[in-house]
Amino acid sequence: MGGAKGSRIIVTTRSLKVAKITNKCQSHVLKLKGLSDDDAWSLFKKIAFEQRYVDSTNSTFVEEGKQISKRCGGVPLVIKTIASTLSLKESENEWHSFKEYELAKISQIEGDILHTLKLSYDHLPSHLKQCFTYCRLYPKDYEINVQMLIQFWIAQGFVKQSNPKQSLEEVGFGFFKELAEKCFFQEVKGRNFLQEMTCKMHDLTHDLAESVGGTEGSIVDSNLSVGEIGEKYRHISINDVSLIPLFKGKKLRNLLQFSNKSHQNKRDGILDFIISNYRCLRVLKLDGFDFSTIPLSIHKLKHLRYLDLSGNKDLKILPNSICKIQNLQVLKLDWCDGLEKLPNKIEKLVNLTHLGCRGCTGLTHMPRGIGKLSSLETLSRFIVDKDGSHCSADLSDLSGLNNLRGELRIKNLGFVQNAKEKFKAANLKEKQHLRLLALDWIGDNDDDEKSLEDLQPHPNLKNLRIDGWRGDAKFPSWLSLLTNLVAISILWGNFKHLPSFAQLPCLKRLYIFSCTELEYMDDNSPKGSQGNTEPFFPLLK
Repeated sequence: MGGAKGSRIIVTTRSLKVAKITNKCQSHVLKLKGLSDDDAWSLFKKIAFEQRYVDSTNSTFVEEGKQISKRCGGVPLVIKTIASTLSLKESENEWHSFKEYELAKISQIEGDILHTLKLSYDHLPSHLKQCFTYCRLYPKDYEINVQMLIQFWIAQGFVKQSNPKQSLEEVGFGFFKELAEKCFFQEVKGRNFLQEMTCKMHDLTHDLAESVGGTEGSIVDSNLSVGEIGEKYRHISINDVSLIPLFKGKKLRNLLQFSNKSHQNKRDGILDFIISNYRCLRVLKLDGFDFSTIPLSIHKLKHLRYLDLSGNKDLKILPNSICKIQNLQVLKLDWCDGLEKLPNKIEKLVNLTHLGCRGCTGLTHMPRGIGKLSSLETLSRFIVDKDGSHCSADLSDLSGLNNLRGELRIKNLGFVQNAKEKFKAANLKEKQHLRLLALDWIGDNDDDEKSLEDLQPHPNLKNLRIDGWRGDAKFPSWLSLLTNLVAISILWGNFKHLPSFAQLPCLKRLYIFSCTELEYMDDNSPKGSQGNTEPFFPLLK
């Protein structure tokens, strides 16, 4: 802030004590009132009748709803949460019972907001209750990555697979949507890809999670004494790595750190201590610690489901012993830009569903055997070995990985030998869950033109990127079949013309960069029902 003359700072707080400390002049303290009865009812009915499980024209529902909204103290969060809960109650008796026997127990004073919110928590099924209370491990106002949260739930065993056609992550996302619809999460952003989706918890909702979460989990910070870090704790999150050795609980299942501070001076011996003392761990999140080595004894964490070592820039090699952790589901190595190779026996990680290696610019190849990980859903990078070593995977290892989701970037395509055969073997057209496909041709020696025709993706694809393709000028015929494409990026090409893309009705973004030979784009726009030419790029932004 510039702090120029005339600037003002507004401080919001629920504590009158804080207001008195921060303001010398009491006349500048504005005590906000709750919503009026009319505004409260307007908000309540908008949410309670939105899903149409109840009849908004039924006078009994309306009368019960008005009385309930009056008892929410004018607090918007309470109104929205209660209304969301009642929207799923289809009978008049359920609404009446909620008002007379549950809401009536709560006195409407400021300190009882949590008790009112708890009524909605009490109506959650057991599987959603445990998912919600787990969120107390996040710091307040933290921007939560939704995919990561779901992976935590899965690692704890909160998510069960009842439909073989649904992945655990899809089931978990259903849980998240239910909680979000009931206003336990807010500020949900990035709905296009699960990997990019984030949300937050209102501080009152976070307080609720802490109050109902029991004594087995907590955020641990430097304000807590050693005695307060109970040995019965099963789940802790920290903002200071030096606190880890203070915790003596041998049955710890979750150890999370959410600090953005550098840990470079505190890393020594931490992993050895964790491996020696916390053998029951299921989730270990230690991103950004700048570990240079991972102990060979890492395999002793045999219950581990989730391991996040992202952002460890000094890490060069993972020990092969990590492949003995057969329960491991998620291995995150994103932005470990010093990492040179993945473990050779990676096929032993039979339960691995997510291998994050985004930003691992030091990787030169993928290990042979990676194609045997049939449960793999995330593989953000696949690097073709420039030397074609027999110890590395080739494109045929992608053949059976048809559960891949999100994004897939294939690098060094210009170095593929027997390209036509290997391109077909990648079997990209069967990967129906991919949303982004990036084909990187950098390194092609131009001696052998390699066609895009054999790299046909599934028509569900939303985003296609072609980088450095220097083959012939003919674009693949399958491009017209990708009718769900929203974005196309073409970089560093040497072709002279582009197809019209007019047959791609959903295309919103077309990005062309450094294609110096490009002269024109075809204008083969289709004819409409009246014989008129359809609009060129109807949705392009």
